[in-house]
Parts: sequence; structure tokens; C-alpha cells
Amino acid sequence: MRKEFQNELSDLNRLLNDMGELCTNSIRQAAKALETGDLATAQTIIDSDTDINEAESNIENLCLKLLLEQQPVAKDLRQISAALKMITDLERIGDEASDIAEIITSTHMPPTEFPGITRMSKICMEMVRDSVKAFSDRDLILARTVQKRDDEVDDLFNQNRNALLEAAKTGTEISPTKAVDLIMIVKYLERIADHAVNVGEWVEFSITGVHNG
Repeated sequence: MRKEFQNELSDLNRLLNDMGELCTNSIRQAAKALETGDLATAQTIIDSDTDINEAESNIENLCLKLLLEQQPVAKDLRQISAALKMITDLERIGDEASDIAEIITSTHMPPTEFPGITRMSKICMEMVRDSVKAFSDRDLILARTVQKRDDEVDDLFNQNRNALLEAAKTGTEISPTKAVDLIMIVKYLERIADHAVNVGEWVEFSITGVHNG
């Protein structure tokens, strides 16, 4: 019975890693669509949101199965409970990436190179990837590192927003309408980072039994 339980916990880690990869790929594709103006890539992100929702459902079902059919000890119970919380944030990360893609497709946004947004996207991808990896590896240091990186994203959000507002005032580089669209995009990226922090906090809870969120 215990061996079967451990096998199912391994399945849980695998499914979470897969869901995390779907989310990081959506962020990566969103950054690419923004830089290239590729509407087909943006549409792919919107379509793939269904896969993320399905992954959430599969993990939720496995967690409930583990809780109902097995007898998890305290440590395992924390791990399962944390996974149930984590998938909510991962699903919302998928939603935020899809929202970015919808801005790109609905406005037929031309290729846009904005270094600050590219930097934000990269950090968000790393935070999502590392938060899920911390869960699989039971890595408390990595989980806390993810949480600390939120300040870096917040700083970039403020810098990008101010730069876009200034550019919109002059109207020489970016039109006011496009500036507003890009400000919305950096806001979605900032929210993605917040969700990654939430995941990191639940990883910490799964290891220590303390939730600092």
C-alpha cells in the first residue's frame, strides 16, 4: 500500500512538472509573439489554455484520490494540500499568459521590442519553473529564492510603466493606445510573478508546515 502511495506521489510530481512546463511555455510564446508580431503564435497560447485547465483537473483528481483512498501521514498530507493550492495559481498563470496573447491578437499588434518587457518575461518564466522544481526536489532554498525575486519584477514593472507613459506623452516612439496595451501586458507579467510567489510559499509550507503568505 505504501509503495503504491509513493508511486502516486511520483505521478503527482510529474503532472505538476508538466503543468509548470505548459505555463512557462505560454509565457515564452507570449514574449515571442510580442517581439515578432506573430498572431498565429499568440493564438496558440490562447488555444493551449485548455491544456493547462485539463492539467489542473487531472492533478486535482489525483490529489483527491490520494486523500480519500490512502492514509497520508502529516508530511504527505502537507504535500498533497500544497499541490491543490499550487495548481490554482498555475492555472491563473495560464490565464494571464492567455490575456497577453488576446491583447496581441485583438489589436493586431506589430512587432514590439521593449527590453524591459523581455527581461520581465524571462524572470517570470524562471520563477514559475523554479517554483515547481522546488516542489519536486523538496528544495526550500529554491522556493524562498523564487519569493525574493518578486521585488525584482516589481521594480521592472514600475520602470516599464513609467517608460511607457513617458513614451506615450511624446508620441514619437509609441502611440498612446499602444502604450496602454503594453502597460496592461506588463501588469499581467507582474501578476504572473505574484502567482509564482504563491506557489513558492505553498512549497515552503509543504516542507516546513508554515505558510507565510
